[in-house]
Amino acid sequence: MATTKFAKREKAGGGAAEAPAGPLPITQDAPRRRRRPVVMGAGLALSAVGALIAVWMVNDAGDRVSVIATAKAIPAGAVIKPSDLVIAHVSRDAALHPVPVSQKAKIIGKAAAADIPAGILVTKDSVRDTSSLTQGKDITGILAKPGQLPSRPLEPGDEVTVVYTPTGGNGNAQAQGANGKNNGPDSQPAVVTRVGDADANGARVVDVATTGGASTTLAAWAATNSASIVLKAKH
Repeated sequence: MATTKFAKREKAGGGAAEAPAGPLPITQDAPRRRRRPVVMGAGLALSAVGALIAVWMVNDAGDRVSVIATAKAIPAGAVIKPSDLVIAHVSRDAALHPVPVSQKAKIIGKAAAADIPAGILVTKDSVRDTSSLTQGKDITGILAKPGQLPSRPLEPGDEVTVVYTPTGGNGNAQAQGANGKNNGPDSQPAVVTRVGDADANGARVVDVATTGGASTTLAAWAATNSASIVLKAKH
């Protein structure tokens, strides 16, 4: 009897409830996690750094200068014309020393110190003064083919000797002195001012500067393709 009463009493007192069947409903009453102040401060600091970097990049991109660049390829020795140049806008760089647009007039009229490709920034070393080569001198263009030029490429400023070499050794190639002895072929000293590009046959025009009326002689030799150019040894 005692056992029966205890069982009844447990049932009446509301014993352990049975587990509900099915999934539990989702509610909005779950406790929210509090953000730590350190994490919030780090996030704000990263945002501020990102903003500063963005501002710096924008300002750096806008800090550009106008300089001179080549519009087309310029061969060594060629006198630079306004049409040879264009304006380029580049960022400031301590490693570069391009000529600013404000000094464009100082570049025009000078000669290219070496072959300058198209699209290259022009510096003060890209050009040289031509007055020392051409002032008070005549310029003669000589079309010379392989065999009439040294194998080493000629450059503006090279001192050369233009030698009269008529085909077959005729003409005045062997000048006779007053004593009747052979004085060797006629020749004229000159200075190279420009070297043109080679054509399909390898021939190229070489402009040379001379004094003392030698230009007419050189022109006559060049007209008959009877001029060879010899590079003088540098001392």
